[in-house]
Amino acid sequence: MIGQNVVVLGAGIAGLAVARALAMQGASVRMLERAPEIREVGAGLQISQNGFRVIEAMGLGEALLARSTQSHAVALFDYKGGEVLRMDLRRRRERAHLFVHRADLIEVLAEGAREAGVMLRLGTEVVAIHQGEGGYHLTLASGEVIAPDLLVGADGVRSVLRPALNGEDAHFFTGQVAWRATLPNPGQGPEARVWMGPGRHMVTYPLRDGALLNVVAVQERRDWTKEGWSIPDDPGNLRKAFADFGGMARSILQGVENVHLWGLFRHPVAENWGQENAALLGDAAHPTLPFLAQGANLALEDAWVLARQLGSMEQTDALRAYQAIRRPRAEKVIAAANGNAWKFHLRQPLIRGVAHQVLRLGNALAPSQMLGQFDWVYDHDVTI
Repeated sequence: MIGQNVVVLGAGIAGLAVARALAMQGASVRMLERAPEIREVGAGLQISQNGFRVIEAMGLGEALLARSTQSHAVALFDYKGGEVLRMDLRRRRERAHLFVHRADLIEVLAEGAREAGVMLRLGTEVVAIHQGEGGYHLTLASGEVIAPDLLVGADGVRSVLRPALNGEDAHFFTGQVAWRATLPNPGQGPEARVWMGPGRHMVTYPLRDGALLNVVAVQERRDWTKEGWSIPDDPGNLRKAFADFGGMARSILQGVENVHLWGLFRHPVAENWGQENAALLGDAAHPTLPFLAQGANLALEDAWVLARQLGSMEQTDALRAYQAIRRPRAEKVIAAANGNAWKFHLRQPLIRGVAHQVLRLGNALAPSQMLGQFDWVYDHDVTI
């Protein structure tokens, strides 16, 4: 990769991570971002051990830890407020599970990219991608044409590169929407809490040394909602949808003053992740529903594997190997996430009561098994 001219589309988590990883391999990296500034709507995310290993391998572990909260537990509650079970994550002290504000993670990655010599061009819109001599070329809104040695699409579900490699995909509304909000923390400790109700659930966890509380509230509905996770909405709509939630969940909802609505859509995993001089990663390759908190983590894994393969073999072979390594992993994680939501949304009271009792018994009799059901996700290490 030494001296290779690389263009990365998108300055989000996936783009900034792959830009630093490629620059660490010796590439000359430019990032093109359509927005005039790197700015994130207030929201939290979770970085599990598999993603944190990539952050560490890129030399950014300490910087992220300084901006994160280590989770001590995951607690499940009935929507009326009664605790169903609590899984103590401190049983696995070697495993990082971090709560971090998205803007803070972006800042860590942006600092890392700049430190590695990545050049960032803001306010730069790509209007066309076409195949020319040597591979894919870009045309910018300014009329400038760029012909890089390698073009990396890290530009999310609305990627301009994905259709060039795969054609248009057939995405569909899942029948679920999610509200996102942050508010002053009313006292929740360093743990993730999930309130489970009929056709709905709510997840909360602290950010920024416990000063803020992140809220994601998911509701099943039939009416179509515009795709995107930054659509402003009336907090009253959120409170109305969760009006029968009790206990601390109710007081949290009462404290929400600003909220954004996110229509959840399913997109297929891309068939083609690399072709000629172009590659996809993150949501551009495999949009992910939020029910396993793995979207950012998968993007970090992609970034490391793509850079490693490109740094160790000829480009065509590297892109082929990258897809062979990453696509099965992404498909398996996405399938697990897709199958998770219904467990929180049981509508029939008798079935919900029995299911919650099974969870309590399982956690009492075999806590390590309950805690370890997703070891295959969290213990995966792409850096070795």
